[in-house]
Amino acid sequence: MKTAIVIPARYASTRYPGKPLAELTLPDGSRKSLIQLTWEAAQAVAGDHPVLVASDDDRIRTAAERFGAEVVMTPETCRNGTERCAAAVEAAGLDADVIVNLQGDAPLTPPWFIEALIDEMARGRARVATPVLRCDAVTYGHFVEDRKAGRVGGTTAVFGTDRSALYFSKEVIPWLDPAKIDPDNIPVFHHVGVYAYTRDALSAYGTLPEGTLERLEGLEQLRFLENGWPVTCVEVDARGRVFWELNNPGDVARIESVL
Repeated sequence: MKTAIVIPARYASTRYPGKPLAELTLPDGSRKSLIQLTWEAAQAVAGDHPVLVASDDDRIRTAAERFGAEVVMTPETCRNGTERCAAAVEAAGLDADVIVNLQGDAPLTPPWFIEALIDEMARGRARVATPVLRCDAVTYGHFVEDRKAGRVGGTTAVFGTDRSALYFSKEVIPWLDPAKIDPDNIPVFHHVGVYAYTRDALSAYGTLPEGTLERLEGLEQLRFLENGWPVTCVEVDARGRVFWELNNPGDVARIESVL
């Protein structure tokens, strides 16, 4: 099974313009951009997988090529990362059976998250798969804190016993009674913004109509669910590491503290 990793990165983010080029301070005092840290995370995945940065902005292309990334330019009309991945696969003539979409704002993504997705796709049952991570007390607190402050933070997922996704939301779901929360067993799953698609599923995505829920939530994966395509949730283990995406400028300090 041939696998490729594509990192979609656009400059014109609504909540955080220029986000891929935002620099984070490392423990030794050096600074690296978000896109470079994400590219380095992709390089750590086991196996021989080509890694491409897909962008529509020359500033991102220049920065990515400077640290050694292969860049594919994609149209500005791509509405989300999945559409940009599909455009990159076509533009690059990429020969891959499975394409992993590692969004450019997730430098804390451990390699074993992506390896678990690749293993799931290799079983041949899933056409779209994505990781979910059970929240610990700290991460759940971040979710609740963001929502109380009116900020859109991470995304949560709910899924059935067969691991097929039921819904994804920027709200914290399911609702929990604060008086009954067991901090050692919180039934809220953080959706990790990584996807693996079969080639046909990725190609089909652009032909599917944008749904109401996708538009309201601003979550690209809901297009699959609204059009009857199952999305398999793969539970992963953080192994003691903290995972968080860079969604808002305030997340820089959170991620730097983890780094």
